[in-house]
Amino acid sequence: MNMGKLGVYILKSLKNGGYYIGSSENIDLRFTEYSNGRVKSTKGLRPWSLVMFYPTQDIKEARQLEYKLKKFKSRKIIEKIIENGRINLR
Repeated sequence: MNMGKLGVYILKSLKNGGYYIGSSENIDLRFTEYSNGRVKSTKGLRPWSLVMFYPTQDIKEARQLEYKLKKFKSRKIIEKIIENGRINLR
């Protein structure tokens, strides 16, 4: 994937179909860590698929979007965001 490195991402577990939302300053490195089982909290849910990446201007914006997305706690809302390919929090 050739995209911006900084932003918010949504992963999907191919093991149980669950989603994981996070933010990173280097999505390529972070996804490699998930894939190789180096993230303790998600190791047992591998393999992962990167289903969405939303680039941001800075890490502060990325963390704020991550927090807002995690507050939804609704699979339907997360799937709608993935389907639309954009985050509209208004």
